[in-house]
Amino acid sequence: MIVAEAVGRALAGLGVDTVFGVVGSGNFHVTNALVAAGARYVAARHEGGAATMADAYARVGGGLGVLSVHQGPGLTNAMTGIAEAAKSRTPLLVLAGEATEAASNFHIDQAAMVAAVGAVAARVRSAESAVADAAQAARLALRDRRTVLLNLPLDVQALPVRQAAPPAPGPPPDDAPPCPDQVAALADALAAARRPVFVAGRGARHARDALVALAGRTGALLSTSAVARGLFRGDPWDLDVSGGFASPLAAELIRGADLLVSWGCGLNMWTTRHGALIGPRTTVVQVDIERAAIGRHRGVDLGVVGDVRETATLTAARLPGARPGYRSPGLAERIEREIHWRDVPYKDAGGDGRIDPRTLTAELDDMLPRERVVAVDSGNFMGYPSMYLSVPDERGFCFTQAFQAVGLGLATAIGAALAQPHRLPVAALGDGGALMGLSELETVVRLGLPMVIVVYDDEAYGAEVHHFGPEGHPLDTVTFPPTDLAAIARGHGCAGVTVREPADLAALAEWVTGPRDRPLLVHAKIASGPAAWWLEEAFRGH
Repeated sequence: MIVAEAVGRALAGLGVDTVFGVVGSGNFHVTNALVAAGARYVAARHEGGAATMADAYARVGGGLGVLSVHQGPGLTNAMTGIAEAAKSRTPLLVLAGEATEAASNFHIDQAAMVAAVGAVAARVRSAESAVADAAQAARLALRDRRTVLLNLPLDVQALPVRQAAPPAPGPPPDDAPPCPDQVAALADALAAARRPVFVAGRGARHARDALVALAGRTGALLSTSAVARGLFRGDPWDLDVSGGFASPLAAELIRGADLLVSWGCGLNMWTTRHGALIGPRTTVVQVDIERAAIGRHRGVDLGVVGDVRETATLTAARLPGARPGYRSPGLAERIEREIHWRDVPYKDAGGDGRIDPRTLTAELDDMLPRERVVAVDSGNFMGYPSMYLSVPDERGFCFTQAFQAVGLGLATAIGAALAQPHRLPVAALGDGGALMGLSELETVVRLGLPMVIVVYDDEAYGAEVHHFGPEGHPLDTVTFPPTDLAAIARGHGCAGVTVREPADLAALAEWVTGPRDRPLLVHAKIASGPAAWWLEEAFRGH
């Protein structure tokens, strides 16, 4: 057995069940070893797509994502997806061949490259340490929620291993319980609050029950960051998303809080609308397992370092009794009547062969099964699926937007679909992102995924059109002639339909009834309305 085979077997022994990638000579043996040991290999058509698939698989599945790439260009092709995963603190292990000879065409400083985007670099150092090195890299990715590159030097990969012992058990996690004084201070703040609001982020996705119970004792309203959307679905006090996608009522109620508690959420400019959702006299508390996360994006009045679920449980135990807080029968009626974007009136902007994206998305929401997993690309369109498409829970929404890269949406949907195979995958893309990620249409067809791919086509990079157009700048560089995306999809083996008005969605209704034997691409010619406010915020945040 050689080192590459020992590493693959060791990782499978640690529980790696799925690996995404594009295979070349430098990662051929380690990938085949993973497959031989029982892992599923998902071949992408581009390493960038493979990286994002692995990222989404980890986010929606809740475990470790694994990516396998060739040395040099295999890794550089994957870098945008790796940057997104690193910025999102996704537990992702990247296996990459490494050319150590400076004369090689493939030689680059791979460790420095991934470090530049926030990932951690590790290396298989020798035949004797190979299994331990691989195990340590995988555990680091999972324990610290980091994206880790495991370099596999070509010369070391080929060395014989006399005995490939299984990886030794890792040390138990050393997470300390939250400080009792901090928990007591949080309990006091909640006991005194009249209008508390919880904002839960990705670090709270395992703690729904504890947070709902604590909110019930304190009268808190419940909301999430975009990446945790759906966490409180079904609770009558759920405000849905805080930030740019918040409905008018949600924004009003969050802004009116006298106490805002962030649970595993960074309170960045998107979640707070550049601070506009935090009232001038609102007390802000941040609970996070990482000390460095406290106050990273804005100052807080109280920081609690600890696991969200444990902190919520300990805090509830300190409270003397239940309080009404923000909750009242009248507010419950308002929330039921007004909280969803579907409840907000608008003037339909469709006509002349174009459909209003709000009308389109509301119709999709009615037609598609409730059990769905929605993946959203970046662009001017992105608020429509994020606001008008409902999701069943926090595993039903995958939002790879930490790097704000256009073109990750289709690959995101593939990874999410494989992590949630019992749900209908829905990819929401702009025309720019769809054309960037087009190669993975073949992957969707090859994998037999019953996916709905919705392309919001305004024949432009809409964010730039809306931002620079009113200032009188020429827009030739960001506008494009019509493209028949439905025909392109059919050429890959999908079903395809062009939608210019609601009646055209009859083809979607027919597809939903079955047999769903091939993916469906809905090419929606959308009306170009005013600039989306969430993109206005994005330009302010550059």
